[in-house]
Amino acid sequence: MKTNFLKLFTIMSVIVAFTFSLSSQNLKGVELTGSGATFPEPLYKKMFDEYNKSTGAKVNYQGIGSGGGIKQLTEKVTDFGGTDAFMSEDEMKKTGADIIHIPTCIGAVVVTYNLPGNPKLRMSSDVITDIFLGKILKWNDPKIAAENTGVKLPDLKISTVHRSDGSGTTFVFTDYLSKVSKEWKEKVGTDKSPKWLTGLGGKGNPGVAGLVTQIPGSIGYVELIYALQNKMAFVDVKNKSGNYVTASLKTSSLSADIALPNDTRISITDTDAKDGYPISSFTWLILYKEQNYNNRTETNAKAVTNLAWWVIHEGQQFPEKLDYSPLPKSAIEKAEKLLKSVAYNGKPILK
Repeated sequence: MKTNFLKLFTIMSVIVAFTFSLSSQNLKGVELTGSGATFPEPLYKKMFDEYNKSTGAKVNYQGIGSGGGIKQLTEKVTDFGGTDAFMSEDEMKKTGADIIHIPTCIGAVVVTYNLPGNPKLRMSSDVITDIFLGKILKWNDPKIAAENTGVKLPDLKISTVHRSDGSGTTFVFTDYLSKVSKEWKEKVGTDKSPKWLTGLGGKGNPGVAGLVTQIPGSIGYVELIYALQNKMAFVDVKNKSGNYVTASLKTSSLSADIALPNDTRISITDTDAKDGYPISSFTWLILYKEQNYNNRTETNAKAVTNLAWWVIHEGQQFPEKLDYSPLPKSAIEKAEKLLKSVAYNGKPILK
């Protein structure tokens, strides 16, 4: 019995290897282009480099912000887009065709700051909201001090920093603030490019991280990896359960432990999870369900579908190494079904 099983396993392994080899040969010389979110850009650079080594296909990705990624896909300039904000119904309608969202990982948006000595700080949603509404103007404000007993806060002006480009990171951050503050929802709302009431703008996560690093007394929001890479201090945020939570792989994963809709378009900010970090989000690759458009070749259609499949399978070994959270099994299963619906001339690409 054991011998038969080993023979079968060996045969299957050879078949799988042969199939993948053929796939790899077919992708050599293929070039794909994508653009969008800077939130997962460090991860995508690693993934796409490894994908190139495995298959020979080159993937060029530009981090221009989620808004730009959606725009370029809508205009059919790129093979795929990257976004931290799932497309709205209006945005979907503008494409004139069905778009699918493939989750790739989970990340956390952190509130980062620049203070002398960068003491570890804690903040509730009320304090974060009042800072970005311009209602709390100094670091030694009683509201900040009340949550940070024993921390010597400077008599220093607060300078807020936000994204200047259409940004999924901004969407996640403002989505969280809209859920926790009626005033924020009414005055600013949830948007990739909201009308900020105060502050300076920086392009991309790197731009915001750069400004916060340069300006004493500043506070902004970036994806966790940018704070870690630049050794920036960030806030422990009080969640719905009343716990102050540090952004991490574990705490952002807890926020994603929910039932997903079939299209995977869901917000996971302000989580109900007791120990979940409340400003967490999926990030997605977006592509057309019907790949025969704008004289696209079937080869490119197969390549972009193959890429997305690789990202949610082989590619899942990389998120944790780069301080992102890998996809839960439920998200992978939803993504598989979506990718199996991708077609060329109405015929499914994946069998």
